[in-house]
Parts: sequence; structure tokens; C-alpha cells
Amino acid sequence: MARMNRRDVLADGEIQVVHCINRCVRRAYLCGQDPLTGTDYEHRRELIRLRMEFLAGIMGVEVLGYAVMSNHFHCILRSRHDVVATWSDVEVALKWWMLCPARKNKDGSPAEPTEFELNSIRNDKKGLNEKRVRLSSISWFMRFLSERIAKAANKQDQCSGRFWEGRFKSQVLLDDAAILTCLQYVDLNPIRALVATTPEASNFTSVQDRIVDLKAAAEECSVDSIPCSGKAASSPNFEEVPAPERRHFDATVEHGSRAGWLAPIPLEPKRQAVRTKKTVRRASNKGVLLMGLGDYLQLLDWTGRQIRTGKRGAMPENLQPMFERLGISSEMWVDCVVNFRKWFRSSVGRPKSMEASAEARGHNRAISITSARRAFSTT
Repeated sequence: MARMNRRDVLADGEIQVVHCINRCVRRAYLCGQDPLTGTDYEHRRELIRLRMEFLAGIMGVEVLGYAVMSNHFHCILRSRHDVVATWSDVEVALKWWMLCPARKNKDGSPAEPTEFELNSIRNDKKGLNEKRVRLSSISWFMRFLSERIAKAANKQDQCSGRFWEGRFKSQVLLDDAAILTCLQYVDLNPIRALVATTPEASNFTSVQDRIVDLKAAAEECSVDSIPCSGKAASSPNFEEVPAPERRHFDATVEHGSRAGWLAPIPLEPKRQAVRTKKTVRRASNKGVLLMGLGDYLQLLDWTGRQIRTGKRGAMPENLQPMFERLGISSEMWVDCVVNFRKWFRSSVGRPKSMEASAEARGHNRAISITSARRAFSTT
């Protein structure tokens, strides 16, 4: 079956959430120790993470989740053309210079632009409008990310040629159920690959970054917490903590040193003032899911246990209403997370979301819609 044209999947001028994957060519190793040559490429994991963090602070593309594996990486991105539209011409010119500088320092970082250099970008109205589009483009985000990693890897390996096996693969996530499923699939990748046993031990994943900040917040605010449970924010005694401490707790979780560049998990936080805090590490403070970080971590912990043991087990009572609200069959949940890449191709969502997307774009997505009915059926 021919792969769908990229422009038919990723649309400029739309807010889209997309799951992106890029894999190394042939036997090339992205990270970790290559068993064939014995060369250790572990340092590349931090290079990829820092590059994503840099791009998240420059572009109008938000990172919802990521996982860096030995020969590929996953990232879940959300395009925000609406945010880029609010930027002034000066901001657009400066951000584009940071991405594509005409001059660089000796260490390869962008040199400080002169007024003349910024004006040459800003005064080209047609070019400036094109750069606005690119600054919120997921395709350009992946280009800036993959190109830098490929050049660094080829330089280290003292070779040239293709490092990635092809253009990155993408899946559009059409609704909250699809986003939740994909986030869990990505965060559980190291556990499924048997390179980690728990989410907090899954190095270079978005869930580990969030847990690090959650623990830091609990320690700073003297709130009892259970590792990887996320119960600190929903503890019965938490509301007894003074209001300034609660605000500091939320701020440390949502704007923490480790995960502050990632989009927050809850769409609606308990303390709205935390969301109004300005940040330069991401395009906006918009959340992701209709649940808190604690609920998300509890669900991830439960799902990970089912995948590891191969048994469905009994679902915790406090999780059942969550599935009812999302309209997802609990019996199919684990299979959906495990088979996420197998069941879905260019887009993911509930049957209605898939049908609406197919109709809007004039596609025949019968296979994917059948998968959606199987995965997100409530019966």
C-alpha cells in the first residue's frame, strides 16, 4: 500500500497533535552501546533531548511526550499556528535567526544578530510569512531535529551519507482518547523493550522528566508522595497545606527544571494562576488531557504492569470512572496500547473522529476506522 502524501496528513494552519517516529538506517545505532562494534553512543540521548527542548522554546510546536530508544525516537508534537500568529515581526525574525543563523560562534551556536541582519529577514514580507508557517510546522520541527542529530552522528562516525532510514513516520491524533493512548504507548516504550522496569527508571522519556519534577515539588513543599504514583497532588492532606505552598507545588510540577519545556498534562489545573506564568521554554502553557498528572501516572503504572505480566488483572476501582468518561473499553485498553503502531497508520482516534477526518480530507480510511472501532469500543 502506497504511503500517503505528507501534505495530506500534516496541514499548515491547523492545530494538530502528531505522533512522530524516526529510525536509523540499517544497523546504525542512535543511542546506547552498539553490540556489533562496541562503540558507546549513550551521550546522544541527552543531545536529542536538549535539541527538542531548544526547538520547543523557539518554535510554535509543543512537545507533549517523547522517548529516546537505541535505534529510534518517538515524540508527540502539537502545532500552534495560533500562537505564532501573535508574535511580532521582530520576534519571528529573531526566532528564525536562532534556527538558521547566517553567522555562528566558534562553538556552533548562533551569533548575536545585528539590526541590519534582522531587518533583512523582517522586511521581506513574503519570506517572513513563509517563515511564520514554518515556525509552527511539525515537518520543519522534525527537520531541524533530525538534521542536527544526523550531522553530529556522521561526524562522530567519520562517515557521510544517510543516517535515518527515510522521512519520519507520522500519525495524527484526532481526539483525547488517541492522545492518551499514544502518550502511554510512548512512555512505556522502554519497559516494553526490556530496558527499564518502571516509568521512573525509563531514562530519557517524558514521564521520567515529569516524575523528577513531581518528586522535587513534594520534597520542597513537604508533601507526602509515593514514587511513580502521583498521589501527592490528590493526597487528602494536600488541601491542608498553606495556599502559597500549594501554588509553589503546582508551579514546580508544571514549570519544573526537568519537564518545564513539555506541555502540562492537565488541561484545567486546580490553580489557574500557575498557567498564567510566562515561560520561554515552550510555546504556551496549554495542557494535554482531561485528567491530572496523578491520574495519568496511576493509569500508566497499571497499564505497564499488565503489559509486563501478560495478564489483564482487576482494574483499580478509582480508574473505572476515568475510562467511562473517555468512552474507552477497559478490556481493550492494554491491547490498544501494545498494538498502537500495528492497528493505526496515518491517523488515530475514535470512529467518529476518524470518519470526520476522512470525509474532510476525502480519504478512504476504512482500515483505520475498523481499528478505531476495535480499540475504542465501549461495548
